Amino acid sequence: MHHRVSKSTVIASLAAAGLLLSASVQANMYRYTDDNGQLVISSTIPQEATKRGYDILSTNGRVIETIPPAPTAEEIAAREAKKERQRQAEIQQEQDRQLLKRFSHPDQAVRAMHRKIRELEGIIQLKRGNISVISSQLDNEQSRAADMERAGRDIPEATLERIRRLESQIRDVEREIAAQQQDISAMKKEFEADIKRLEVVTGQERTLPLEPE
Repeated sequence: MHHRVSKSTVIASLAAAGLLLSASVQANMYRYTDDNGQLVISSTIPQEATKRGYDILSTNGRVIETIPPAPTAEEIAAREAKKERQRQAEIQQEQDRQLLKRFSHPDQAVRAMHRKIRELEGIIQLKRGNISVISSQLDNEQSRAADMERAGRDIPEATLERIRRLESQIRDVEREIAAQQQDISAMKKEFEADIKRLEVVTGQERTLPLEPE
């Protein structure tokens, strides 16, 4: 046999359940330390006290949850510093792994550096040869211009333009040489840093001089 339950009875039952749930939630207590260092159990907790950490208690006094103290500025800074150290350690580990893929011994890096230096210095020597050729052409043009001046003739604009162009070419090549010399210095510093790191990670010292013979 089925019993019919009225709509009002259902609503009343739900409301009662809600009240019971609300009462259960509100019955939880807080245990915390007040500003004077005294342990307090209360149904409410001041905002400042939450920063010191507290316990949430059930109606029978059992600890339901422990909320830790909020970290201090120093603790936050120390935590961030630790994360940064870990991040840097991971970066260094990956750099070491890549370095060991290239060289298994410091002397291998020294030989590679010497080869690169010789290659770049060879290019610089070629550029210096280009300057010599351009300078010779410039000397010829300037000599012709000087001869015209001594003869009381006007120097053609085409001759003056060639002189300016040759002078500009020499300056351009000199700038290229200066830039490559800086590249050599920067490359040597990078290689020397890699060589020192290889000595650390492999436990082996280089036996070759840093400067190529």
